Amino acid sequence: MLPSRYVKHSPASHESVSVQVLVLGDIGRSPRMQYHALSIARHGGRVDIIGYHESPPHPELLTNPRVKIYPLASPPSVLKSIPFIISGPLKVLWQILSLIRVLGYQTPPARWLLVQNPPSIPTLVIALVISVLRNTHLMIDWHNYGWTILAGTKGENHPFVKISKVYECVMGQVAPTANITVTHAMKRQLEQEPYNVTAPILVLHDRPASIFQPLKSLPDRRDFLERLPETKDFASNIIAGETRLIVSSTSWTPDEDFSLLLDALVAYAKQDDTPPIIAIITGRGPQKALYEQKIQDLQNASKLPNIHIRTAWLTMEDYATLLSCADLGVCLHMSSSGVDLPMKVVDMFGSGLPVAAYSDYESFDELVKDGVNGCGFKTADQLAVVLRRLFTEKGSTQLQNLRKGAEKESALRWDEEWDRVLGRVIGVID
Repeated sequence: MLPSRYVKHSPASHESVSVQVLVLGDIGRSPRMQYHALSIARHGGRVDIIGYHESPPHPELLTNPRVKIYPLASPPSVLKSIPFIISGPLKVLWQILSLIRVLGYQTPPARWLLVQNPPSIPTLVIALVISVLRNTHLMIDWHNYGWTILAGTKGENHPFVKISKVYECVMGQVAPTANITVTHAMKRQLEQEPYNVTAPILVLHDRPASIFQPLKSLPDRRDFLERLPETKDFASNIIAGETRLIVSSTSWTPDEDFSLLLDALVAYAKQDDTPPIIAIITGRGPQKALYEQKIQDLQNASKLPNIHIRTAWLTMEDYATLLSCADLGVCLHMSSSGVDLPMKVVDMFGSGLPVAAYSDYESFDELVKDGVNGCGFKTADQLAVVLRRLFTEKGSTQLQNLRKGAEKESALRWDEEWDRVLGRVIGVID
């Protein structure tokens, strides 16, 4: 039996706008797609979010009556124990069946289907089929390219990578009613070879949600640092400026070389006149245990004197407050495509936190302005120089100026940007 089809309301109202938001990943770890859903719902639209319900999503999604979450069933755990050549196709088959069931039959028909890319396999082709069957407009939100991420682990000449690249290019040409990109650089790429996307492309820069705010109150900062287990033993020294607090958020994947930060901290620790550092690393991912062991080995070898590294998994509220309490954010994101941008830097700016970020990719300057709201680096030695320059007494003025730049950047918010770029396109703003 074919899925039911969307019937356009005439005359259309904001309340009649319905959108399916598809994430073939953990909803709670997909902030941009959560923000899309909240923006639509705040203007009266109805939103169905489809994805894996693993970590807690944004609190407002759970309480908003216009938002409903449809969890996808995770692939059977037994697939992890068999060779990839067998488990890979079986996992994709499982995802195809799950997507068809939820998108085509469990959710009501919608005016729009907004899909995150990557992952592109099998998401884009299933989204295209469903949009045709259900009379739905398909919009792709390009965060990056799936084939470039795959190339980072398999190599660009691997057959799977070549197939993935052709598939993604073809889907970009035939699938969407409209597209969104996170940078102008990505928009320019999609309009050229080999993508040749002809459907409209809108640039929607990531902006911080309202939960990320600068923290001006010293008592509130002290209360939080004394409450958080990872910082409570250092709270007084952090408040006094005797110990510097840095925060880095990571997915613990190969596109973020965490060794850069470790090597930089080792180099920083060799200097006698530098203040102690506590580094809080948040996030989950496949390489977390590997790097935790590396951290332990460095500590056992006495290569990190006066450096304290803690890994943590925090609620969104605690993560936002931690950013506002820190002295510096560190971003290790290495763009596989060269044209995406890390959402974590946006959140840091939203909290008024200046950033030291890996900078060797084309779109870096669309977000971080070197010397204004942050500093770029390409090597561990360069990052060590940044840390020494900003954290010594001579660099205190520069760090204050960078914080002012970050706070200025924090004035640009997601709601305003979304309303300007997408509100009328989706149909929730006149």
